[in-house]
Amino acid sequence: MSKRNKIVYWVATIWLSLGMVSTGVVQVIHMKEETQFILELGYPEYLLTLLGVFKFLGVIAILIPKFPLLKEWAYAGFLFMMTGAIFSHVAMRDPVAELFGPVLLLVLTVISWYFRPADKKISIANP
Repeated sequence: MSKRNKIVYWVATIWLSLGMVSTGVVQVIHMKEETQFILELGYPEYLLTLLGVFKFLGVIAILIPKFPLLKEWAYAGFLFMMTGAIFSHVAMRDPVAELFGPVLLLVLTVISWYFRPADKKISIANP
C-alpha cells in the first residue's frame, strides 16, 4: 500500500469514526432535537438507541486490528444507515442542507472501505 493511500485511508477512517461516534452519542442520549426528528419521520424512539449502539460497535470493528469479515459487516452497516438517513431526509422533503451530514458520512464510508489496507480485506483462498 502506498503512503498516499495509507494517509487517505486513515484520514477518512478517523473522520468517519468521529462522525459515527458523535452522532451515536446524540442518538443514545436521546437528544431532544434528534428524538423529535425520529418521531416526525414516524420511527419509534427506541430506534435511536439501536442506531447509536450499532454505530459504536461499527467504529470499534473498523478500528481494531484483524477481523476483516467483521469490518466488511461494519462498513455495510454504515452504508445502509447513511443511505437510510439520506432517503428519510428526502422523503420528508427536508432542505438540501440536511443531507450534508449523511452524505459526508456515506462518502467517508466508501473512501475508508476502498482505501483500507490489504490486511483489513477479506482474502478469498482458491480451493
